[in-house]
Amino acid sequence: MEILLPVVIIGGMGLLFGALLAVAAKIFEVKKDERIPLITECLPGANCGGCGFAGCAAYAEAICTEGAKVSLCPVGGNGAAEKIAEIMGVEAENIERMVAFVACMGTPDVAKDRYANNEAISCHAANRLAGGMKGCAYGCLGCGSCVEKCSNGGIAIVNGVAKVDKELCTNCGACIAECPRGVIIRIPYSSRAAVFCNSKAPGKEVRLVCDAGCLGCGICAKNCPKEAIVVENNVARIDGSKCVGCGICVEKCPKKCIELINKNAKIQVAVEVNKRT
Repeated sequence: MEILLPVVIIGGMGLLFGALLAVAAKIFEVKKDERIPLITECLPGANCGGCGFAGCAAYAEAICTEGAKVSLCPVGGNGAAEKIAEIMGVEAENIERMVAFVACMGTPDVAKDRYANNEAISCHAANRLAGGMKGCAYGCLGCGSCVEKCSNGGIAIVNGVAKVDKELCTNCGACIAECPRGVIIRIPYSSRAAVFCNSKAPGKEVRLVCDAGCLGCGICAKNCPKEAIVVENNVARIDGSKCVGCGICVEKCPKKCIELINKNAKIQVAVEVNKRT
């Protein structure tokens, strides 16, 4: 009895405290929205941060608790937005997938260098070293800092200039934030044509450092039948929502710094050329 009594008392206290903890857990339970895991399943799981949140789970929680828009996922696009909208009982907004684009074609054969660089350094280090080796102060340095930042392997250095594979791009913005010269911009995935230049310098200065730089002459804008091109800060920019991929700007550009970047656009150009001939 001397041994049994303490055991019974301790056991009883354990049961009592366990019951109290269970009741407290029930009372103070933080109920999780049942829609969060459902929304997380609709997202691609890339955790790229392109939506502005830490990851897919964080974005799903923000939709339910903070009222975040259902159409912020750049990877899932309209498909994910529609599913999430159905779960939330709201109307889905149409989302245009955006991708990173390197606005430069300053390869060594057309762009002049101010000095030779044979060291494996970052773009930031190169840019600090007398303003970079490129004669153009706005051109891609080609050191590959953006390549290292891309978690999807969607960027490569080709002939001294960074190139983005838009099929692998998640629009996370890491490469854009990393580029010290602002050469990488966002364009719609469906863009048919793009200006491969980022120089804000006057045309006469561009001629001295690059044979493929935009002169800001406005010939492309004057000849665009859809008024999809404007010249701002000495460089042409194409509005992807207006561009039909006719290819007239490509033909008229004296420096050939405008190219078609969509297969459908190339087909359209062939049709237009046949019509004119």
